[in-house]
Amino acid sequence: MRYLLGLDNGGTMTKAALFDETGREVATAGRETPLTTPRDGWNERDMEALWQANAACIREVLAKTGVDPVAIAGVGCTGHGKGLYLWGKDGRPAYQGISSTDRRAEEIVRRWQADGTAERARGQTLQPVIACQPVALLRWLKENRPEVLAGVQWIFECKDYIRFRLTGLALAEETDYSGTDMMDLNTRRLDEGLMELFGIGELADRLPPLCRAWDRCGTVTVEAAGQTGLAVGTPVCGGMFDIDACAVAMGVTAQEQLCMITGTWSINEYPAPQPVPGDTTTHNSLFCLPGTYLIEESSPTSAGNLDWYLNTCMQAEKAQAAADGVRFYDRVDALVEALPPEECHVVFLPFLYGSNADDVRDAAFAGLSNRCGAAHLLRAIFEGVAFSHRRHLENLLRFRARPQRIRLAGGAARSAVWVQLFADVLQCPIEVVPTKELGAQGCAMAAAVAAGLYADPAEAIARMVPPVRTVWPDETKKAVYDEKYARYMRLTECLKGF
Repeated sequence: MRYLLGLDNGGTMTKAALFDETGREVATAGRETPLTTPRDGWNERDMEALWQANAACIREVLAKTGVDPVAIAGVGCTGHGKGLYLWGKDGRPAYQGISSTDRRAEEIVRRWQADGTAERARGQTLQPVIACQPVALLRWLKENRPEVLAGVQWIFECKDYIRFRLTGLALAEETDYSGTDMMDLNTRRLDEGLMELFGIGELADRLPPLCRAWDRCGTVTVEAAGQTGLAVGTPVCGGMFDIDACAVAMGVTAQEQLCMITGTWSINEYPAPQPVPGDTTTHNSLFCLPGTYLIEESSPTSAGNLDWYLNTCMQAEKAQAAADGVRFYDRVDALVEALPPEECHVVFLPFLYGSNADDVRDAAFAGLSNRCGAAHLLRAIFEGVAFSHRRHLENLLRFRARPQRIRLAGGAARSAVWVQLFADVLQCPIEVVPTKELGAQGCAMAAAVAAGLYADPAEAIARMVPPVRTVWPDETKKAVYDEKYARYMRLTECLKGF
C-alpha cells in the first residue's frame, strides 16, 4: 500500500493527514498556530514556529501509524489564501507571516478605490482589491517598513512557503497567486505592469517562478527529512489554495456544482470555463483543473465566529464537558437544537473578522432581552453564519442558475444541527463528504498525480472521493427563516456607517 500526505495550514491551525491511495484517512495530527494582534486589525504569526508546527504534525502522524516513510508516495501542501509570507536574503523569514484576516492595509485600498487604481487593474485581475492581498500588504510595507522589503528574497503565499521549507525550491503555485492581484488572469501570468500600477514594480523579481497544482515540484531535502521524519527524495507536488483543495476533495469539478466552505472565511464557489465580471465581493481565480476558473464569493464571516464565542464566553462549559468525558460541540448542538428558530429573536452579524456588507465593519448581536441565554446567542451565531453564506449565494446567482444541491465543508459540516440549519435557510439539499480533513485530502490527491499513482486529476478524484451524505431541507421552516433573513438584512442596513 502506498500513502499520500497532506499538509493544511489554515488561519489558526496546522494539520497533517495521511491517506491511503483510495483516499481513506489513516491518521491526522494538528497544532494550533495562534495569531498575534500587535495592533487592532493586524493578524500575524511566527513563520519559523509555523514550519516547526508542520514538522511536528508530520512526525506525530508517522508515529501514530508506524508507516514506513518510504511508503509515502508524495506530499501535498495547501493553506489559506491571501496574506503574506516573506523569506529573507539571509536564509530566514524576513517578517512575521501575515494572515488572511489582516486589515492593516485598508486605507491603502480605499486610496486605490478613490483614485481609480483598483478599477484600472480589474480588467486584468478580474477581482477587487482587498486589504489582505499581498499587493496591498507589500505597498503597506513599502510605506511603513521599507527596510523589511530591502531584505526580501522571495514573496510567498502560505502553502508555498511550507513547500519551500520541504524542498528548498522557491515556486509560486498558480491557484494561490491568481488571488494576489499581481497576476493577469487573462494571460495566466504574473504581471510586472500590474505591480507597477500598485506602486511595487521594483519587487517583481522577488516573485518565484510559477508552477501548477498537480506538478511535481521538487523532493524532500535532507534537512527537511531530518526535521519531519519523511524520507529524503519524497516527491512534493505544487499543491493548491485551500478552497481549491476542498472543492476537489468534495468532487466539485463541474459548473453545475457549487460548494460552501465554513471556516474563518465564508467561501462560496463553483468552477467555470469562463470568468465573470469581478465586483465588490465576487472574485475570479484560476482553479486547480486546467483551463478552468473558480468563481468565488467570500468574506471572513463564517464558522470562526463560533470559535470566538466558545473560546471567549464558554470556557467553563468546555472544561465541564472535558471532565464529563463528552464532546463539547455535541452540547453546543443540543443547546441550539432545543431552541426552535421561531422562539429565538436574536440576530447576529458575523463580522468579527471582516464584513460582506458595504460600510458595516463590526459584528453585532441585536434583539437581546433578559430571557436570553447561551442557547439564544449560539442559535443566533449558527443562523448569522448561514445567512452570510446565503447573501453570497444570492450574489452568485447573478451569474448562474440556482444549484440543485450544495456541498458543504468546514466547521459547520461537522455539526448535524448546523447542516440541517443550512439546508433549511438555503432551502436546498446539502451534501456532506465524510472526510474530515478535506483540504489535506485535496492536496494529497494532487500529490498522488505528481507521484504517478494516478494518470490525471480526473482519475484521482474518481478513486479518492468517498460517497456523500445528503441532508434535505424542511419546507415548513422556509417561512420562518425567510423572515429571519429579512431581519438580518435590515439590521445590516441599519448599522451602515455606525
